[in-house]
Amino acid sequence: DKGLRPAAEPKVEIVTFEEGKDLEYKLNVELLPEIKPVDFGAIELERQIVRIEESEVDAALGRMAENRRTFAAISEDRAAKEGDQVVLDFTGVVDGEAFAGGEVNDFQLEIGRGGFLPGFEEQVVGMKPADKKEIKVNMPDDHPNEDLKGKEVVFEVTLKEVQEATAVTIDEEFAKSLGLESLSALKAAVREQIESEYALLSRTHLKRALLDQLAESHDFELPEGILDAEFDAIWKQLMDAKERGSLDEDDKAKSDDELKERYREIAARRVRLGLLISEIGQSNNITVTQDDLNRAMHREASRLPGQEAQVIQYFQKNPEAMQELQAPIFEDKVVDFIVEMAKITETEVSVEELLRDPDEPVAEEAAGKKPAKGKKASK
Repeated sequence: DKGLRPAAEPKVEIVTFEEGKDLEYKLNVELLPEIKPVDFGAIELERQIVRIEESEVDAALGRMAENRRTFAAISEDRAAKEGDQVVLDFTGVVDGEAFAGGEVNDFQLEIGRGGFLPGFEEQVVGMKPADKKEIKVNMPDDHPNEDLKGKEVVFEVTLKEVQEATAVTIDEEFAKSLGLESLSALKAAVREQIESEYALLSRTHLKRALLDQLAESHDFELPEGILDAEFDAIWKQLMDAKERGSLDEDDKAKSDDELKERYREIAARRVRLGLLISEIGQSNNITVTQDDLNRAMHREASRLPGQEAQVIQYFQKNPEAMQELQAPIFEDKVVDFIVEMAKITETEVSVEELLRDPDEPVAEEAAGKKPAKGKKASK
């Protein structure tokens, strides 16, 4: 009746609740602030564009061919080298004791891929079929097996076979094996895929720059309840990371008070942007349709082949899970709405510039120099 907009669930205190008397209570509700969005037409943004060279398409085709190559046993009696695949039997022990999963037979290992334990592959190089060797490897400190973390594991290894890779020629037949009608069609598909990936990354940079500007240009009082809840969630994640020893390097040397100050600011930014985006969406009738949600559900389901029906059913039966799908869709729609009215300047950049972390200072800044003309310093 009063047109109030609550920020969260109200707190209710019962004053009188007796037989024959009116129910009397006090209701305390934190209200949403009044938000006045800036003129979106005054926002200036840069969209990064990358020109894709033919050499990049060729390199991508080369990686595809490498992933599709096969291995065959060699007849000559030569030692294993980088690029070969070997078949091994091995047994691992820690402190003289065997451990679960430490005995494996007919293990296929491609040397030089870095797909196994650090330091293992290098020690296989030079072994011949029927050779036996003791290989020692130091397990990383973050190994998932608590019994192996940071310990030296000794493997008794027997090499059974050396296999050589069969080269794959990038030609018309290769394209047809991938379901394309010709090599030119395959190249066009690869180029389109690269363009799509770069466009997505470019949009990520554009969106971040937009959110930075929105956060800096809007200053309104934040509901303490929402801010406290956001900070508490962030702080719990931070303490969990600290317990696991996986804090960011920047945070390891900070005291709890310094961390609280830093992450309180991050929580405030998130809440401010969340309220602002919600206000912009509601005042401009931006909604998430059922079709939007269906596409998102099927996208998530496609990540678990064979379990698509269960994934979709899970979202349909869990409103909170559905909300987690809806929130980023709504945010992206609001971002697109603002971008359509903002002033966008397209700037051609290198692949390295597009891939650079926005928080990483450019070379000129790191050297204490001003950024070159035409280049913007990272925030």
